Amino acid sequence: MPDIGLGGAVGFWALATLSVGAALGVVLLSNVFRAALALVLCFVGIAGLYVTLNADFLAAVQILIYAGAIAVLLIFAVMLTRDTQRGSLWNRYRVAALLIAGLFLGTVLAIVLGTDWGTARLLSDAPTTGGIANALFDKDAGFVLPFEVASVLLLAAVLGAIALLREG
Repeated sequence: MPDIGLGGAVGFWALATLSVGAALGVVLLSNVFRAALALVLCFVGIAGLYVTLNADFLAAVQILIYAGAIAVLLIFAVMLTRDTQRGSLWNRYRVAALLIAGLFLGTVLAIVLGTDWGTARLLSDAPTTGGIANALFDKDAGFVLPFEVASVLLLAAVLGAIALLREG
């Protein structure tokens, strides 16, 4: 495991604390708009964690897709929705949600405590972007065609959703 030094460790723990605090803000804030802004802060903190772990491609994707596109879409949806301050009047699913959250927490804790974390090693200090580019654009076994087919399928799905909304 490479030595990241004191600055890297302090940066990692500062970003981890920021991410966990923002995630708690998403759950605990009663104002939906502020909770969405806390979600954006959580996404940015996670991107920072990816940078400290030498996963620069994942950090860029986290910023572009989650902190950029999905968070902006969520904030627009919250801003265009009426009566966001009231929330659920009856809280019908509070007990069911608590049971499912407890089951999920138990599963995650069992996995975390049952995993041998000593065997996980970082393969190299090299950036990950070059390896992903080589896998995509290699002359012999590149994945450019499947990547482009997936992008065309996603574009067709978005256009189909827009067409369905315009008819209704």
